[in-house]
Amino acid sequence: MIKNNLKKHVSILFQSLAVLVWVLTGEACTSARKLVYFQGQSIGEDTIAIPEPYVPTIKKGDVLAIQVSSLNAEASVYFNPVSVAGSNNTANGTNPLASTPGYLVASDGTIKLPLIGQLPVVDQTTTQVADLIAVKLKNYLKEPTVNVRNQNFRISVLGEVARPALFTIPNEHISIPEALGLAGDLTIYGRRDNVLVIREEGGKRIFTRIDLTHRDAFRSPYYSLHPNDVVYVEPGKARVTSVDRSYQLAPVLIGILSLIAIIVTRQ
Repeated sequence: MIKNNLKKHVSILFQSLAVLVWVLTGEACTSARKLVYFQGQSIGEDTIAIPEPYVPTIKKGDVLAIQVSSLNAEASVYFNPVSVAGSNNTANGTNPLASTPGYLVASDGTIKLPLIGQLPVVDQTTTQVADLIAVKLKNYLKEPTVNVRNQNFRISVLGEVARPALFTIPNEHISIPEALGLAGDLTIYGRRDNVLVIREEGGKRIFTRIDLTHRDAFRSPYYSLHPNDVVYVEPGKARVTSVDRSYQLAPVLIGILSLIAIIVTRQ
């Protein structure tokens, strides 16, 4: 009789434990539809016009990495700052210009280069600046080639992603899906329908929300990220509920496990 009662109590406790585990994990479940990117209204082929690519221009306070090469390698070295060792979190691995000391764009919109002197660069693209420097260097080098990169093209990805971080973008172009890919994609708790993009533009800080579960995200002017943009993935209700439930039910769960251990040892 006693043995049957013990078995009954153990059975009840195990059932209670199973219910608690289900509550702790079940709250985190979410609709599969909320996890699907770029959903459309039609079945079959669907097309969206590709907008003109965003071409960033140089601003005051940017840092430009400049690398010069020519048929006279010894003379070219004079124009290249000595590289420094260091690790850089870049979008496509090692960036040959990432460890090169940069030229700060001064408040008057210029940089100062050896022999060339001050050079206006604000509101120009890196390609335009490279061409301008190459023309100036023809007085000193034979067939000079110039490569310019903006070391200030960085974006931050924060929130419910696998690897939140600050990323340097060497090719000066990145979209929201690419940025999220660098960060390891959203976790299952991240809200794909409400991704926040924070941008500084025209002396203002702009906050825009994008729904990545719908294809209209491709039409957003914020689909292509700008330098210093911040992408924030908000946690869904499942994340908040799961954490709250865990703190509330953890003592109860520990108590049940302790009681099971006592009953088993007394058998």
